Amino acid sequence: MNEAILLGFGVGAGCLLLLSGLIPARLPLALALARLHRPRVGRAEQRNDTLLVRVLGRPLAKTAIAGRFTDRSKRDLRVTGRSTEELFAKQGLCALTGLVWAPATVGLMQLGGVSVSLLLPVWGSLAFSVAGFFVPVFGLKVMAAERRRGFRHAFSCFLDLVAVRLAGGAGVESALAMSAQGGQGWAFVEIRHALTEARLMGEAPWTGLDRLGTDLGVSELNELAASVTLAGDEGARVRASIAAKARSIRVRGLADAESAAQSASERMSLPIVLLMLGFVVFLGYPAVMQVLTGL
Repeated sequence: MNEAILLGFGVGAGCLLLLSGLIPARLPLALALARLHRPRVGRAEQRNDTLLVRVLGRPLAKTAIAGRFTDRSKRDLRVTGRSTEELFAKQGLCALTGLVWAPATVGLMQLGGVSVSLLLPVWGSLAFSVAGFFVPVFGLKVMAAERRRGFRHAFSCFLDLVAVRLAGGAGVESALAMSAQGGQGWAFVEIRHALTEARLMGEAPWTGLDRLGTDLGVSELNELAASVTLAGDEGARVRASIAAKARSIRVRGLADAESAAQSASERMSLPIVLLMLGFVVFLGYPAVMQVLTGL
C-alpha cells in the first residue's frame, strides 16, 4: 500500500516536472527589465567559482569593511568579468600565505640549528600579510588596463564601420546596430548590449554608450557621446565626429604602445646594471679584503 502511494507520488511529480519544462512560465516584465541593469557575469567568473571562492570569498565579501574596497575596484571588476567574492578569496589566500610564511621559515631555520628572535617572525607576518592582501588588487588593475586597451582597439574598429555605413546613406541607429553585429569578442558584446538597453528604454544610442563608458571606466565612450550630442542629428556632422574620434583613439593607442615599448626597454637595462654591479663586487671584494687585512 505504501509502495503504491510512493510510486504514484513519484509518477505524478515526474509528470508535473515534464509539463513545467514543456510549458515554462512567462518571465515577468519587471524582472526582465531588472536583468538589463544587473551586472552581467562573465565566463571567467563562472569558471572560477571554486571551493575557495565559496568558502573564503563569500564570507569576506559580506563583511562591513568589504564595501569600501569593492567601491574602488568596481569598474575593474566589471571590465575583467571578475566577481567580488573571487577578489576577496584571492586577497584572503594571499594574506594567509603571508601570515604563515615568516613563522614557517623561522621554524625551518630552528630545525636547522639557527636561532632567530621571535620579533622577526611576528613583524614579518604582519608585513607580509598586509602586502599579500593588496597584491590581487594590483593584479586586477593591470588586467583591467589590458582589457581597456583591447576595448579601445575594438571600439575604433566599430567607429570605422559606423562611419562607412553613415557614408553609405544609413541612419544613425541602423548604422550603429549593423556595425555592432559586425564584430566578435567581449567588446562588441558590451556595445550590442548597451545599444539594446538604450533602445528598449527609449533613449538615444549615445546615452547607452555613455552609460557603458561610465561602467567600464573607458573615457572614449563618454567623449564620443558628448561630441555626438553636440553635433546633433545631422548625418554629415555625426559622421565627421565619429571619424575624428576613431582617428584620435588610434593615435592614442599608438602613443601608448610606443611609451610601453620605451618603458620595457628601460626596464631591461636594470638587470644588466645589476649584473655588472655584481661582477664588479665579485672582482673587487678579494682585493679590498686583502688591503683591509694587510692593515
